[in-house]
Amino acid sequence: MPKTIICDTSCFIILNNIEELDLLQGVYGIIITTPEIADEFGEQFPSWVDIRSASNGYYQQILELQIDKGEASAIALAIEIPDCVVILDDNKARKVAENLGLEITGTIGVIIKAKLNGVIISIKPYLEKLKATNFRISDELIEMAYSAAGEL
Repeated sequence: MPKTIICDTSCFIILNNIEELDLLQGVYGIIITTPEIADEFGEQFPSWVDIRSASNGYYQQILELQIDKGEASAIALAIEIPDCVVILDDNKARKVAENLGLEITGTIGVIIKAKLNGVIISIKPYLEKLKATNFRISDELIEMAYSAAGEL
């Protein structure tokens, strides 16, 4: 059974900004997100995005003391769903998720996985589009991405 994928706002926004939102569906199929993230995204999600709330609102409130509401909702939901991956780009949120034992990836990881799964033929055009936005990506991370995708 494939892992459940929970996505935070940043990945939706970034891929939408470069007109590649469907890449998520191509890699993972159904994506789960939360009502808080849907509000932050501010646009209608495609039908392959399933919106769910975490059942433990108290835990989410505790997480919101450390990270933003959307990230807290994604992590709170991930804690309730066994064998899931959370797509997070914010470093602080990633550290919180890692400390809770959650499996994480980011937008760059989604693009790499798309290449490795044959959904796209090269990550280069996607990284070029990302660099043309306000998405912060270091040269070191770009080199690591090319290496992981087998494009060095």
